[in-house]
Amino acid sequence: MGTERVGGNDREEVPDDEREALLTIARGAVITSGGISGQRALTTGLEIILARGLGPTAYGVYAMAWRIAQLLSRIVTFGSVPSLQRYVPGYKDAPQRQSGVVGLAYATTILFGFGLAVSIWISAARINELTVDHPSFVSTIRWFGILVGVLGVIMVVSGTFRAVGSARGEVIFNKLLRPGVRLICASAALSLGYSVVGVAGAIVLGIGILAVLAVPLTIRSTGIMPSMRGARNEARQFYKYAAPVAMSSLGKIFQSRIDVLLVGALLTTVAAGIYNALLVLIAIAWIPLRSFNQLLPPVASDLYANDRIELLNSIYTSVTRLIITTLIPILAVFLVYGEEFLTLFGPTYTQGYIPLVVYLGGVFVGSAVGATGWLMMMTDHQYARMILDWFLAVLNVVLTYLFIVQFGLVGAALGTSLAISVQNGIQVLLLRRFEGLWPFDRTFLTPIAAGGITLLVMVGVRMSVSGRFAVVIGSIGGLVTYVLALHVLGIDPRDRLVVRELLDQYQANLMIHPLKEYIR
Repeated sequence: MGTERVGGNDREEVPDDEREALLTIARGAVITSGGISGQRALTTGLEIILARGLGPTAYGVYAMAWRIAQLLSRIVTFGSVPSLQRYVPGYKDAPQRQSGVVGLAYATTILFGFGLAVSIWISAARINELTVDHPSFVSTIRWFGILVGVLGVIMVVSGTFRAVGSARGEVIFNKLLRPGVRLICASAALSLGYSVVGVAGAIVLGIGILAVLAVPLTIRSTGIMPSMRGARNEARQFYKYAAPVAMSSLGKIFQSRIDVLLVGALLTTVAAGIYNALLVLIAIAWIPLRSFNQLLPPVASDLYANDRIELLNSIYTSVTRLIITTLIPILAVFLVYGEEFLTLFGPTYTQGYIPLVVYLGGVFVGSAVGATGWLMMMTDHQYARMILDWFLAVLNVVLTYLFIVQFGLVGAALGTSLAISVQNGIQVLLLRRFEGLWPFDRTFLTPIAAGGITLLVMVGVRMSVSGRFAVVIGSIGGLVTYVLALHVLGIDPRDRLVVRELLDQYQANLMIHPLKEYIR
């Protein structure tokens, strides 16, 4: 199965139902990519400010505590956010059932957030002994333990917007306001002379206020009033779905984020800071996958519920190809100029370049197979994913430990990259086995070939031009080369349709009429 290129007018080549689904996902991706790009810009700016303002050692303390909080935030909702995507769209004609599902999501998150905060408070000293072993770490991680539950509430807010098809609401709260508040509060604490503990306290205070304001705004915008009155009737089905998803999320931590914990435990505090810096850049490389995944889950859930598997596969193919097409130039920039980007954090952080390159291999594989994890959950194979997550979690713990002992930071990146690659490879095969979904066809060769040409151009610029100016020239020259190569090699009709329709929609704001005419 797959999408084959044909001639003629794009609108005639793409069936109306497929066209509408693609445009829905693509519009969500455009909004989300803008939001995530803004989020990454805010996050990267904050990390650079903290790395330079705190110094390598104190920044390592902050980085380890922050990463632990991020890991716990992945399980604090106990599968509530995917459950919102699974059930809220199907209950659009039953407001009381929607209220019950959202009420369960908030209650579950608050309960688990409280439990995690208490656990972190009690075990903070022991965590410090096992990781960075620094006196400031205990107070810092205790502040961030409180933050975990607050982040969970904002995740439920964002998930509610996403479940009703509002990418904009999710982007505003989760992608822009959350990192924006974090940047303002941390910068203010630094300017007032506070240490890493003061920075952590300021972040918790700011994001806590944001969470308090976000809930009533979400109710007003979505029209869904969280209620425990209708929650009783939904609880069994909700937790039957949420529990294996939560277990998958827990396994995912050990499978793809054990590197963060092991770097802190086996290497130095400075190494933890360096690894955090490269993860900031890695997060930018994940933008295409995350953007196109924004509205794919509810679309996939609806198509699967109506037994439209062939259309779902066509959407899967087109979206995956668009993900690869947008990812490749980002990978090329980081492969060629990654060391220069790491110098923004300080000269010490260039030690993260080789681990960055290794990690990017996992990003490519994880993105190249598309939304395998979401599709498994939206097609009711959450138990299979849970088993797979835990199997690979155990494998990753063993491999990453051995790799870090043998290779240091490079080993941490290698273990995680392998885990990402293996899991996504198995998931795409399981989707083919269970549902007959298979995204790949010959049209995928076009962006890969264009990416190879782009990489050669960027390397040539790097060898010809010295200094940071080479990054600007090489990146712009590479992007122009990539677009030209895609045009010469031939763009798939569905991709061309999506781009043209989106440019039609946004040209007034972006003023890119000449580019639209070129793509025509």
